[in-house]
Amino acid sequence: MQSGRGKVGRWVLVWDEEAPRAVEPLMGYTSSADMKQEVRLTFATREEAVAYAERNGIAYEVDADHERTRRLISYSDNFATSRRFPWTH
Repeated sequence: MQSGRGKVGRWVLVWDEEAPRAVEPLMGYTSSADMKQEVRLTFATREEAVAYAERNGIAYEVDADHERTRRLISYSDNFATSRRFPWTH
């Protein structure tokens, strides 16, 4: 699997939980009565996201930017004889 950078740079507005999630006892599904958890709004820029929140009276918090970390390994390293742990499924 490869992780791309297709949706990097988009800003997402996500609401905090207003109602706790509950596990349905028969089937084990996790559910919530909070319908806002199903909505995610995306914006092209930070300024658009902040303007939308302020215009609609939504309290917001902007997470700090962080550098992307990347492990540089090759596919053949999965099968190297010098692995610390054996490769298994």
